[in-house]
Amino acid sequence: NLNSMISFARIHNSVGMNVLGNNSSSLPGGSTQGTCEEANKDENKEKNRYPNILPYDHSRVILTPIDGVPCSDYINASYIDGYTDKNKFIAAQGPKQDTVADFWRMIWEQKSATIVMLTNLKERKEDKCHQYWPDQGCWTYGNVRVAVEDFTALVDYTIRKFCVQYQASDGTKTPRLVTQLHFTSWPDFGVPFSPIGMLKFLKKVKQVNPSYAGPIVVHCSAGVGRTGTFIVIDALIDMMYAEKKVDVFGFVSRIREQRSQLIQTDLQYSFVYQALLEYFLYGDTELDVSSLEGHLDKLHNTSAPLDRVGLEEEFKKLTNMRIMKENMRTGNLPANMKKNRVLQIIPYDFNRVILSMKRGQEFTDYINASFIDGYRQKDYFIATQGPLAHTVDDFWRMVWEWKCHSIVMLTELQERDQVHINLTIHSYVHGSLQTRLVRHFHFHGWPEIGIPAEGKGMIDIIAAVQKQQQQSGNNPIVVHCSAGAGRTGTFIALSNILERVKAEGLLDVFQTVKSLRMQRPHMVQTVEQYDFCYRVVQDFVDIFSDYANFK
Repeated sequence: NLNSMISFARIHNSVGMNVLGNNSSSLPGGSTQGTCEEANKDENKEKNRYPNILPYDHSRVILTPIDGVPCSDYINASYIDGYTDKNKFIAAQGPKQDTVADFWRMIWEQKSATIVMLTNLKERKEDKCHQYWPDQGCWTYGNVRVAVEDFTALVDYTIRKFCVQYQASDGTKTPRLVTQLHFTSWPDFGVPFSPIGMLKFLKKVKQVNPSYAGPIVVHCSAGVGRTGTFIVIDALIDMMYAEKKVDVFGFVSRIREQRSQLIQTDLQYSFVYQALLEYFLYGDTELDVSSLEGHLDKLHNTSAPLDRVGLEEEFKKLTNMRIMKENMRTGNLPANMKKNRVLQIIPYDFNRVILSMKRGQEFTDYINASFIDGYRQKDYFIATQGPLAHTVDDFWRMVWEWKCHSIVMLTELQERDQVHINLTIHSYVHGSLQTRLVRHFHFHGWPEIGIPAEGKGMIDIIAAVQKQQQQSGNNPIVVHCSAGAGRTGTFIALSNILERVKAEGLLDVFQTVKSLRMQRPHMVQTVEQYDFCYRVVQDFVDIFSDYANFK
């Protein structure tokens, strides 16, 4: 049941134990009855990317044979059931150069409208999948013509829309829209750092796939590991709704009857639990812009004006998140301790900003600063503390080495409107002088305790920084207040939230802040700052609603 799932996933999260180890050995590798005769035929051997990952005869996708071409009905792909829907998915290997035409024929014949891609084309210099779509314009694969209609790149995934047409001998058939959702932030080794991006991606897949379409085609490289992980998360969220329980072991066993080795590693298996736990604890906190006002009323609407129970509750879930002290080793080294302004706010090792080491001087690669993801790009911001007297030198080294063109300062030197100063910084590289212009955005009117009096100044500075970024190329934006967490976190949260509101008409304040806190402790530090995020979005909508329709 769900409670045992929670404790199971929590144990895993805290100990990082080998979850699969307990019962993965008892998971059936595949079907005891299943044969792979078609896959093993000489004519088909070359069509398989990996010789040990083959579809079963009983569940393989069968293509319409091409006259005079033996074995032209074969493709390395299998039907997989969802929670209740039979053959909801097709799990396929990533197309090889000589199977791309078969892949598109399958999409056409199966009436699939959605492709879920879970690998990058190359990983660690190895080919994982052949690029089976044109970057622009159109291309013909066998009898299928594919034209690119639209392209959107976000931090965790990219969406491509294709117009697909079958060129039959008796003239062409009506074109169809096929959407490819390409999850780009699954690391080469292991699993995503947090399941938040994957859950957002899964929700997008559900929204995009039309009810009348054929199976959703899911592929990674082999079509079993990440592919299985995605399918299982989808099915078990459905199960959670329907039965108030989840059975990971049972479901994986069941679909391994349809394709062997679905979910390949302990990490993938435990990632399923993490994703289910995340979904169970926090649910879907995404809002449409049009329902923001109602949501805010609900959060604020309690009898006493100060008793903001809804909002307090929502924020409390964030403050209950565990701070991963074991991942702050560098910042806690004795030599680096004195470089931190506040003892609790230390960057995590996995995304800290690393400086070049000064010759012969140990520990000179440390600065209290963290890379933070933007809405469209990884590491789009650098969140850092206000420099101390003895770390100013490191601060400018960081600005230079990471090619930053914008600095946002959200504090006063001594704790008055907004000022832009252009600073020219020079660096002597191998004896020759190099120069770069940096714009310094100094926001006044954010008291050390509390929040700015109104949201418009915040909207303006975010827009000004955005404009500067477009002109100077998108290198990281340095953002700092005093400790680099409260005001800094709020500024970055709002930048990401407003960017999404403009692009999709959607916002998720809770998950935005949650993911910031996984990247740096205490980001958005107080319930006032959290509330301010909502209020600024409301101001933004009010200001622009007259002439902007977000949908």
